Amino acid sequence: MQAHFIAIAIGFVLDRAIGDPPNWPHPIRWIGTFISKLTAVLNKGRARVLKGAGMLFMTVFLVTAIVLAIVWSAYQLHIVAGIAVEAVLIAIGLAQKSLGDAALDVYNPLETGDLDEARLKLSWIVGRDTDKLLESGIARGAIETVSENTADGVTSPLFWAFLFGAPGLWMYKAVNTLDSMIGYKDDRYREFGKFSARADDVLNFIPARITGFFILVFTPNEGQISFRKRFVGWSKDSRNHPSPNSGYLEAATAWQLGVKLGGKSTYRGIVSERPEIGPGLKPLQAAHIKSAIRQMHAASLAFWLLMTFIGVIFYAIA
Repeated sequence: MQAHFIAIAIGFVLDRAIGDPPNWPHPIRWIGTFISKLTAVLNKGRARVLKGAGMLFMTVFLVTAIVLAIVWSAYQLHIVAGIAVEAVLIAIGLAQKSLGDAALDVYNPLETGDLDEARLKLSWIVGRDTDKLLESGIARGAIETVSENTADGVTSPLFWAFLFGAPGLWMYKAVNTLDSMIGYKDDRYREFGKFSARADDVLNFIPARITGFFILVFTPNEGQISFRKRFVGWSKDSRNHPSPNSGYLEAATAWQLGVKLGGKSTYRGIVSERPEIGPGLKPLQAAHIKSAIRQMHAASLAFWLLMTFIGVIFYAIA
């Protein structure tokens, strides 16, 4: 148990400091390739819901089994080898630095007024059309991405790592990758991706709510709004989102910054409208992207400290 906590701590620090070196092979790409090939074979004909459920089981079982075998083998060699291998597997499953860097790639040209470059960099991390966005729209896209992925990329993987180690983290990453690839409600994936989307909702349920609350508690109150009003607004607006989990993150971010998120977006020329969230006291600006990054780091650190504290108490009692 102590080795497990040490590995998580090292992995958390490694990801924050180093992140994923560019051009290095990454397990997510391998998982994505596996999903793509299996989808091409299974997502056709009848019984697509059951086929999608089967693919979910196969993907999660394969990924978890491989990681479990690697970690077990490393610990069998020596406890130091086990900690090192598990720490690396945890580090590459987190996304603090890569998420922050991607947002800064949007912030830097936006801050200097280079809207074309900012639109291009935003298009690399969002699915919406970016070619006509002005400063507020570009900032909103980057902020919403950072906010939502604070759970998807950091605290949810950490949550499952604390419960089940690196195998638990990669079990979550397998489900999350499935959801990002086939968890859509269009004609192609509505049936086939149903189980993957539901599984992702379940695995994110607790971490997303804790993370949203930590954003309210541990990050600067830039909107200068009382905590009671922010908490009530967060509780209400968190339900005004298509995702049962992402709303708890975006609403917390919006109320802490005093801005408004959500609203109209365009995807491949098709307008999508969702309810706005947040008080809208301030216009969205480039500087708010940096604030969202600071929120991500603060909430992630608080989440890691909470999980470590709970783990230590449980270990002491047991």
